[in-house]
Amino acid sequence: MDKAINGCHYQMTEIFDNIRKLYRFAHPCPELADYIEFFSESSAEETYQYAGDNRFIIKMFPSWTPTCYINLGQPYRLSVGATQYQIQPSTDVLILRNNIVERHNLPTDHIFTIKFFPGGLEAILGINQAQFSDQVVRLEAVLPASLINRVKQLADFSERVQLLQNFFLSQYKKKNTNAYYVDVVQKAIGIYGTGNLEFTSSQLANELSTTNKTIYRYFTRIIGTTPKQYFSTVRARTALSAYVTDKKQFSPYDHGYYDMSHFYKDVVQFTGKKLIESVR
Repeated sequence: MDKAINGCHYQMTEIFDNIRKLYRFAHPCPELADYIEFFSESSAEETYQYAGDNRFIIKMFPSWTPTCYINLGQPYRLSVGATQYQIQPSTDVLILRNNIVERHNLPTDHIFTIKFFPGGLEAILGINQAQFSDQVVRLEAVLPASLINRVKQLADFSERVQLLQNFFLSQYKKKNTNAYYVDVVQKAIGIYGTGNLEFTSSQLANELSTTNKTIYRYFTRIIGTTPKQYFSTVRARTALSAYVTDKKQFSPYDHGYYDMSHFYKDVVQFTGKKLIESVR
């Protein structure tokens, strides 16, 4: 994590810094585990330990994972790509995370987060995530305002998680006409994620006994991007995490790159910076 800049803030960057240490986490129940990655909430103690009384920035890279932020604390600023949004204490939002995102927080940051897997919104709520690219959406467009208010009124993290899980389970049990498309996309993601980082869309289509054209159509419909773009993001995240963890043992060939130069170029495209500028 960077030291305070001009005495005013710290910066933490996903992958390069362990941003998770600022939060409490809970995993969803088994019925929702394929669609929700986690619930989390800011930890005042951990935040103070690492940021003190300073403003701080959390930088996150693209992941195509719909993420809900329920604000339980003070205002903050959200940068999505080149656009900035001022988020008030009464404002709760959803972002797709298809671009680089930065949260500019006060020391009193207190946010409850729901992070969905790609296609998770559609599987549970029947809401297509593709429409949310490059936007900050009021959360009331996705979740009932009454539910959000109840979440805010609860005093305990575990109670908030239980309330939301019960709601999501009640919605998930309803018929979802697009469940088949979500299932195919998630199977493709699963195949790619289990060590097949060199697979092309055509190879994935063969694994799923379908066509390249069908895979393309399902990804653009469910996630909002092409298979090539999505898997390029997955590969960059996976490879960069491996590089940061152990530079000496890192091999670009293990992640489907031709050589280190190919990997370096992908890092620039993914993070917006050269690797030497990112590694501290």
